[in-house]
Amino acid sequence: MIIESPLDLVFRDLFYRLRNFVAGHDIFLKLEGFNVTGSIKIKTATALVEDLERRGMAQPGKTVLVESSSGNLGIALSLVCAVKGYEFICVTDPIANRSNIRGIEVYGGRVVIVKERDLVGGYLGSRIEAIDQILRSNSNAVWLNQYANLANKNVHAEETANEIAREFDKIDWIFVGTGTTGTLAGISEGLRGRFPKVKIVAVEPAGSVTFGGMPGKRHIPGIGASVRPELADLANPDQVVVMDERKTIEACLSLVRDHHLLVGGSTGTVLAAVQQIGPAFARGDTVVAISPDLGEKYLDTIYDGAWAESIAAYDASFATASHPAAAE
Repeated sequence: MIIESPLDLVFRDLFYRLRNFVAGHDIFLKLEGFNVTGSIKIKTATALVEDLERRGMAQPGKTVLVESSSGNLGIALSLVCAVKGYEFICVTDPIANRSNIRGIEVYGGRVVIVKERDLVGGYLGSRIEAIDQILRSNSNAVWLNQYANLANKNVHAEETANEIAREFDKIDWIFVGTGTTGTLAGISEGLRGRFPKVKIVAVEPAGSVTFGGMPGKRHIPGIGASVRPELADLANPDQVVVMDERKTIEACLSLVRDHHLLVGGSTGTVLAAVQQIGPAFARGDTVVAISPDLGEKYLDTIYDGAWAESIAAYDASFATASHPAAAE
């Protein structure tokens, strides 16, 4: 294969068969972490920018593109903007991994870190406020708005869903982690027409409000939200599974031990949900799970024992403070 641009480095047909991952069932993990910039978000980033170009809202060398991201989309947008000739500003928060921030900067993006939590204890509301300030101060700035932009959904309906459909004669279950819900809404739209009986399972961490959960402090970036994204109205999952972050960490460590692959926090959350729902699988069911990225970016967090212990300690103290009877 000879490529003309790094944006061509998207691997669309990589599925890792996890044999007997749930008793009696193999799981097919769609690996997106081998794409350029290391995640599924290169598809989203390219689609968001090219959508603006089609609508005449972006001009290379003049337009400043702005987005909120905890890391993966920020890195992807930084590369896309570098290739296409746009200035890029990424608004993020302290949860973002240092490696992600450096990746954005190395590709040429500028990083703005908000440090104050929003009214429900997350950072998304604060990030959006920071974007509003940038837009008011710079008439050339345009917000891509991954949370409401239909291009986010459409690229996964047209690309990711088709990639899955080409690989399997039938699909009974698909598990997708939720952030902006663009991937979830797109895959759902793209697969339901082909596989009417497919069960779409949305997976989000405890503390995320997207599907009606109580807001709470979260530590793992890239999944969940403290403000419900508009695209969630188009997702329509058959089932929503909420996972504790400690289960995410356990699933990541278990996958390395048993299947020898480092995966990111979103993947760990999804695999924990697969294990939880596993008893509902029927014999012969085809189960697919989306792995948005790999785990090298999380070596100082999810795969660091001291960090993981600090999360467990925080969760225990929070539970005790919220429910004093738990201490009895």
